[in-house]
Amino acid sequence: MTNQAELASVLRCPRCRRARLLLQRAGWICEGCNAGYPVLGTIPWLFAEPQSMLAQWRGRLQFLLLSVEREVGVLQAELAAGVAPLTRQRLELLAASHEDHARRLTRLLAPLDLAATRTGYETHLALRTRLPSDQGLTNYYVNLHRDWAWGNAENDISIELIRSATGRDADWGRTLVLGAGSGRLAYDVHMQCAPSLTVAVDFNPLLLFVARDVTGGATLELYEFPIAPRRLADHAVIRSLSAPQPVRAGFHLVAADALRAPFAPEAFDTVVTPWLVDIINEDLASFAARVNTLLRPGGFWINFGSLAFSQGQRAQRLSFEEALEVVRRAGFAQPAIAEQAIPYMCSPASRHARQETVVVWCARKESEALMEPIEGALPEWLVMTDLPVPQSEDFKVQAVATRIHAFLMALIDGRRSIREMARVLVEQRLMSEEDAEPAVRRFLIRMSEDSRKSGV
Repeated sequence: MTNQAELASVLRCPRCRRARLLLQRAGWICEGCNAGYPVLGTIPWLFAEPQSMLAQWRGRLQFLLLSVEREVGVLQAELAAGVAPLTRQRLELLAASHEDHARRLTRLLAPLDLAATRTGYETHLALRTRLPSDQGLTNYYVNLHRDWAWGNAENDISIELIRSATGRDADWGRTLVLGAGSGRLAYDVHMQCAPSLTVAVDFNPLLLFVARDVTGGATLELYEFPIAPRRLADHAVIRSLSAPQPVRAGFHLVAADALRAPFAPEAFDTVVTPWLVDIINEDLASFAARVNTLLRPGGFWINFGSLAFSQGQRAQRLSFEEALEVVRRAGFAQPAIAEQAIPYMCSPASRHARQETVVVWCARKESEALMEPIEGALPEWLVMTDLPVPQSEDFKVQAVATRIHAFLMALIDGRRSIREMARVLVEQRLMSEEDAEPAVRRFLIRMSEDSRKSGV
């Protein structure tokens, strides 16, 4: 499936951003700064701080498995309390499915080497190893089933819409798909649009390992847990995930950060960004400049998605017209545009399905971007674990806040009321009598809301 020499021709070190990467027995090595990047389950792990990122994903995996274990415990406790026959059937289905689900995820994510970490559930909570909205292993879990099980209607319309916007006879050349997820659109582009090389990039190892297996010709069986199950049996459904056929040569999967993409300037003829530009933690102008630097002169940027800018400052929540103007200012010609309502996440087991009006733009690079944003690497004291941690003002403030939070949590003993806890704060001269009670109440509200959001 892969020719490492053709991949090496477009790679650059994500840390020094200058030198080429060479594949050696230990992994990919920068010939300039000598930084090393491992290969996990055949997938290059090309993050600027690879070991730090690996540790983070291990933590997320362990926290996920511990969360599943807790969920099974809750289900079993409810079963033991006595429930109606149909309810028992549903809870037994969920308990057994979650246990099997955890085993399947553990096998699939074995390259992360979970045995390298041993951290308890409460410690993960304390260290905030939660599943952030844009970085959890299973945030896009339903996409796996859409891509490789039941989503043919959406998948077929998506690739046809892109082909119609770019021209069926377009020469895609060397193609990069940033934010490829579990890889179905990248696979369809490679199989139907005939690029000479396709590199599919994502930062989520679960999505990448599924893409690796199914595009290689394997069939995976994973559970689907629909949002709004149609029937009792639909609460946990085992699905077979497979590609129409094994991917042809020239298709590569890379684990990397789209905001620090490990590729040479002007390495690609086409860059595709599916469902990405409105969810990344960067304004569109800066990201458009990144895309520009990756494209050769005359290359094409193909964007696909619904353009729901809802994050960041109000000024960055762009309208459709503003987004197109940003693209033009970033060195691209007036884009060709296609818009269409398509089915979106229409699982046959769920009542939760909708249509999305997606936008495709195809913009040709006319000139260099006015600026090339550089995403700074982590500071050395975060990478080199033997260096002292600086005592910054932000850390001092956080330390005081953490001590107060810990003191408040220690006051929760199952007997004290909010008023009594506030009285202790006043006695310890941590707060005034007027501020203490409202502050304790706000703190406990936030803790309660956080617990509900994280399933604790």
